[in-house]
Amino acid sequence: MLAGGHPNSLGRTVAVVALVLRDRSRLQELFACYQSDDAVVRMRTSNALKRIEAERHDWLVPLIDRLIDKVGALDQPSAQWTLAQLFLRLGRDMSDDQRARAVRLLKRNLDRQDDWIVLNMTMETLFQWSRNDTRLRRWLKPRLSRLARDPRTSVAKRAKKLAARDKD
Repeated sequence: MLAGGHPNSLGRTVAVVALVLRDRSRLQELFACYQSDDAVVRMRTSNALKRIEAERHDWLVPLIDRLIDKVGALDQPSAQWTLAQLFLRLGRDMSDDQRARAVRLLKRNLDRQDDWIVLNMTMETLFQWSRNDTRLRRWLKPRLSRLARDPRTSVAKRAKKLAARDKD
């Protein structure tokens, strides 16, 4: 159901979300779509998971390890920016180990990824988490300074905004 159509469209994502919300057992089937060879299917899977989390947050909590390990290993920007968003929403439900692994993954993405949405979403999550983590705040500060000089307006603006909020 997630295949086909224009690559930038949602396709039948909303219908898939409705199916999963009616039958929780289909959540595993949806998650398995991350193994698809089709990047569009993986992108729509990410979109569907965000929508499901918004409706049934508790359903994604048991998937945290798989999100970190399986989705975190995907070399696909849409998967990585979705992870940053989901991690922010699921952060309070993470164990210390899960949180540490998620932070390592997000740090890697901030240092290695070039996609503007990945950078923006990752900066936001790391910044929010750094408010209660002095070591993370120290790690993030020079990266925000570097990204504030990024030629892409949205990246530079977000980095500057977060750096200014850090002074609050």
